[in-house]
Amino acid sequence: MDRNHSTRDERQTYRHGDLRNALINAGLELVRGGGPDALTLREVTRQVGVAPNAAYRHFKDRAELLACVCSAAQADVARGIEAHLAQVDLTDDPATNARSRFRAVGLGYLHCAQAEPGVFRAAFGLSGNLSDASSPERSGASGLTAFQLLGQTLDELVTAGVLPVDRRPNAEFLAWSAVHGLATLLIDGPLRALPSEAVSALELQLVLMVERGL
Repeated sequence: MDRNHSTRDERQTYRHGDLRNALINAGLELVRGGGPDALTLREVTRQVGVAPNAAYRHFKDRAELLACVCSAAQADVARGIEAHLAQVDLTDDPATNARSRFRAVGLGYLHCAQAEPGVFRAAFGLSGNLSDASSPERSGASGLTAFQLLGQTLDELVTAGVLPVDRRPNAEFLAWSAVHGLATLLIDGPLRALPSEAVSALELQLVLMVERGL
């Protein structure tokens, strides 16, 4: 590709939107189809229609782009959880509502893992620590990340009198560990061959077990 043609492609991309976000979105689609290993700077720029060196104007290397794709993937998971929360039928009983919303977070997380395993692997397999767990780039439509949505429903359990106040500290880590463990076994482990009916029953059983054990 000659230099003039590359420049025209880059300008065309800028006219249609922000190149940085276009590269992140292209990266997200690549991991959606093939997991984190499918993401390369050359393929991302090819998808967007710019020269490979265009990516270095926004990301110093593949690792930095991958970190941004990780954030976009977590935002995807947050939106998936929000969709499950939106389906909760609320009642006049705060305790019932709090329990239902807590379960929806867990089931939504598990559903995201199985529906979009590549995105799920990028979202949590590449996240180094909790420093960005509340980052706006990782939030859904509500402005909350998946981690914050879990924390919110745990706080609701406390407010409704379901979860004792003295057992609230670190509850998100315990709940997350259990649900993430099952998610990983279902998409990358020995449970991936289970029939869908067995998976659904197992998911609900786990979420109920976590709720009772908190």
